[in-house]
Amino acid sequence: MSLSIGIVGLPNVGKSTLFTALTKKSVLIANYPFATIDPSVGVVAVPDERLQNLSRMSNSTKIVPAAVEFVDIAGLVRGASEGEGLGNQFLSNIREVDAIAEVVRLFDDPDITHVHGSIDPLHDVEVINLELVLADLQAVSKRLDRVVREARSGDKEAQLEADALKKLSDVLEKGKLASTAVLTEMEAKLVPSFHLLSNKPILYVLNKKSGAINVDAENAERWRVLQRFFEESGGKFVTVDAASEHELSEVHDDERAQFRRDLGIHDGGVDGLIRAGYELLDLISYFTTGEKETRAWTIRRGMTAPEAAGVIHTDFKDKFIRADVIRWDDLVREGSWAAAREKGMVRTEGKDYVVQDGDVMEFRHGA
Repeated sequence: MSLSIGIVGLPNVGKSTLFTALTKKSVLIANYPFATIDPSVGVVAVPDERLQNLSRMSNSTKIVPAAVEFVDIAGLVRGASEGEGLGNQFLSNIREVDAIAEVVRLFDDPDITHVHGSIDPLHDVEVINLELVLADLQAVSKRLDRVVREARSGDKEAQLEADALKKLSDVLEKGKLASTAVLTEMEAKLVPSFHLLSNKPILYVLNKKSGAINVDAENAERWRVLQRFFEESGGKFVTVDAASEHELSEVHDDERAQFRRDLGIHDGGVDGLIRAGYELLDLISYFTTGEKETRAWTIRRGMTAPEAAGVIHTDFKDKFIRADVIRWDDLVREGSWAAAREKGMVRTEGKDYVVQDGDVMEFRHGA
C-alpha cells in the first residue's frame, strides 16, 4: 500500500533539514513494492516496539516494519497559486500526495533570515493554507461553470456535483480549507475526484531549535494565538527540533537516548512525526510472525480480514476462508501460537471481521 506525505513549508523553516533526518530512517526498499529511487522521496520505517517483541518470541531472522513515504516538495512563496516562484511545481507535487506535513518555524535566529522578516507561526500557516485554498478555488470555479450547464439539462448526477461544488466554493471564498465544508454523504463521496489540495489531511510540524529562542518556550501572544488556532480548527501538530534530529540521526541507536537527554529534547522527535503521519493517513498495522520474519502490514482502518489478507497477496483475498487472530501482547505473553491455542486465546474470524491495530494473523485460503 503506497501512501505518501508531502513536506511543505516556507523558505528557511527547516524543511530540508527535517527531510534529511527522516531519510536516515529509510528502510530496505526491496521489501516494499511501492519503493522509489527518486531522491526527493524517502521510504521511512514506522517505529513500532511491538515488532521487536514479536520477533524475539519467534526468533525471527528479520523484521520488516510498516513504512510510509515522505516527499520533499519544492518550497512555497506567497503567490504560488498564481505561479509565483516554483508555484506550479509546488501545487502539482502536493496534488500527488495523500497528506501534508506543514513545517512551521518556531525559532528566532538572526543568522537564519525568515522570508517575512519576523517569526509569526500562525501567519506562516495562513500563508501556506491560503495558497492551497486559492488554487482550489480556481479549480472548483472552473469545474462548477461546466457542471451547472449540465445540471440545467436535468442531469441528476451533475446536479449533485454542482451542489457539492457550490458548498466547497462558499468555504473557499471565505479563505477556509475545503475540508471544513459540510457536505451530505453522497456529496462527500464525490470530493476525492476533485483532487483538492486543501481537502487533504494536514499535520503541522512545529520546528524548534536547540539554543535559540523558541516561541513556545517564551509563551508569548504569537504562541497563544497558534494554540487557539489548533484548538478551534482541530488541527493536529507535533513538535520537532529538525537540526538536532539531523545530528541524532548520525548517532548509534544505543547512545541516542542519552544524546537526546543531553540536548534537552524530550518530545517524540522524528519518530513521533512518523507515527503521527501514519495515524494522519488513518493507517493501522497488523502482524505476521514466524522464524523467517516478523512483519507489520499496513492497512486502512476499517478493513475486513479478506481485504487485509489481500495486502499480502490478491489470492489471499479472493480465496479467503478464515483467519486465526490474536492480540500481539497476548501472543507474546503466552510465548507461542501453540501455547496460545492451547489456552483458547486464538480466535477464528470470518469475512466480516474488521481487523484491529495490533492483531497478529494467520490466513487460511483455498488452493
